[in-house]
Amino acid sequence: MSTLVLLHGFWHGSWCWSEVVPHVVAAGRRAVAVDLAGHGLYARRPRWFTEQPYDREAVGTEVSPVADVSLNDAAELLTSQIKRIGDGEPVTVVAHSAAGPVLTRTAQQTPELVAHAVYVSAYMPASGVPAVAYTRLPEAADDQVAPLLQGDPAQMGALRLDFATDDAAYRQRLREAFYGDVDPALADAATGLLTPDGPIGIMLGTTALTHDGWGSVRRTYIVCTRDMAIRPGVQAKFISEADAAFPDNPTSVVTVDASHSPFLSIPGELADVLIPLD
Repeated sequence: MSTLVLLHGFWHGSWCWSEVVPHVVAAGRRAVAVDLAGHGLYARRPRWFTEQPYDREAVGTEVSPVADVSLNDAAELLTSQIKRIGDGEPVTVVAHSAAGPVLTRTAQQTPELVAHAVYVSAYMPASGVPAVAYTRLPEAADDQVAPLLQGDPAQMGALRLDFATDDAAYRQRLREAFYGDVDPALADAATGLLTPDGPIGIMLGTTALTHDGWGSVRRTYIVCTRDMAIRPGVQAKFISEADAAFPDNPTSVVTVDASHSPFLSIPGELADVLIPLD
């Protein structure tokens, strides 16, 4: 079976798959988690995040050190990662949340490298549509992440969350948005590993999809029914648009009873879904 390449979403890192990988490997499937451009080992933190005293004004104004990261940059990094991991053979790429557009661009440009595109409650935008457009849909009206964003993303070049604040109410809302069904101690540990800036360029970029590119790649969408970051109605929109555009290659759909982070709340169950996908 092809190797699973696990790609996290905004503000997270490859570490978020650490509870899933042992289940996958124990079943005899190879799995490798990698970092998204501007995140993990590629993250660059703004000054306000580490400097003392805490500068509340800078949180909403400082230009992000990852403001220059584009969707194309992120796709180039992912392409290099899967080439190295697969040694030229196709791999199954699993993308969470805002990593979805990166997987889509990569599969469009190099469909021969992607055996299966798997979206875990991820943005799966239609041809020529930026991922950010889906945050403005009526189906996204009650998502819990948008109200937590700081400043003007266009000015700062990033979608920014304030993980340095001592505002208990804000931190509780962060937990509810990402980790509503995760053990509180584990949720606290995960929150401590998050980085504040997600490059806005990844959400603004678009990809023209073709039948012999992304449309030719097998795809599965894992719907998280309790997701408060990407609402189930938005997830359904991605699936319906893809199937309308490429009816000869319909999306396989799996539904899990989980919030936005099933890799932490139900890692064994999520692994059971991923293991047979090839």
